[in-house]
Amino acid sequence: MTSEQDNGTELGRFLRARRARVTPAEVGLTAGAGLRRTPALRREELATLAGISIDYYTRLERGKETRPSPSVVDALARALLLEEDEHEHLRTLVALAARTAPQPPAAPSRTIRPGVKLLLESLRPNPAHVVSRTNDLLACNPSGLRLLVGMEDWPAKQRNIARYVFLHPAARELFDDWHRQIRGCVARLRALAGTDPDAPDLTRLAGELLLKSPEFASVWERYDVKGSTHGRKTFHHPEVGELTLGYQSMELEGTPGHRLIAYYAAPGTPEYDALVLLDLLASEPSSNGAAPTGGAPRTTPSGVTSPSP
Repeated sequence: MTSEQDNGTELGRFLRARRARVTPAEVGLTAGAGLRRTPALRREELATLAGISIDYYTRLERGKETRPSPSVVDALARALLLEEDEHEHLRTLVALAARTAPQPPAAPSRTIRPGVKLLLESLRPNPAHVVSRTNDLLACNPSGLRLLVGMEDWPAKQRNIARYVFLHPAARELFDDWHRQIRGCVARLRALAGTDPDAPDLTRLAGELLLKSPEFASVWERYDVKGSTHGRKTFHHPEVGELTLGYQSMELEGTPGHRLIAYYAAPGTPEYDALVLLDLLASEPSSNGAAPTGGAPRTTPSGVTSPSP
């Protein structure tokens, strides 16, 4: 279980990371005389902007003060130019540090309800998959797996979107804006680390990626917590060519931590035709029928694939 001091330290990490992202000019301050070791806001500058003492703010960053009032939290959010998601994350960290928040929930189940599998099937040929709170790939329709080039070659238990974008050699070529993709993956994991830092599923994944990927370590240090739930992505797919797809991510109520991510294109467009082809290729026996190393996927009669238990 996380101690109060640990929670306070997490609050301090977030404040330091966000302070490092703001320059004096962005908040209407002049740089002043003398050399600056960093272009970021100094502690005393942030304290002045928030209307609190330098000593009090220093204790917040060092985890020695864990009970700032709501007005102080809001003042810090304004001074740090936090967006609403980041502001809410700051409130959550303060609540955890003050021991007023409920204990984090247990890791969610990996079981996919039959109705969700039917929903995945109904979305074909649009690619769709269900992921856990740490981006484990729990279930997908045929094109939902084939869209992520090379993912099907990994054992089912290894399939994780964050692991894929950082460690699979095909990912850098697949995503048109790979750097934006990795920032989104890390932001969601970073937000979870702030509220449930001892979660075994998170610590295993983050520990692996910190060890294996310098890019992950760099983005992790930035402490971004704002992810994207919708928009458009461009893929350079070796089988169906370049295609730009809309996407939507949505929480699945009843199974905490599960999200459905669906990509789509309007019928009659070249992108939609490419998705039809991708779905056909993915449905061939040589695709989903082959057993990957480490255990075969379990395929329902409708074609939805989920990892073997």
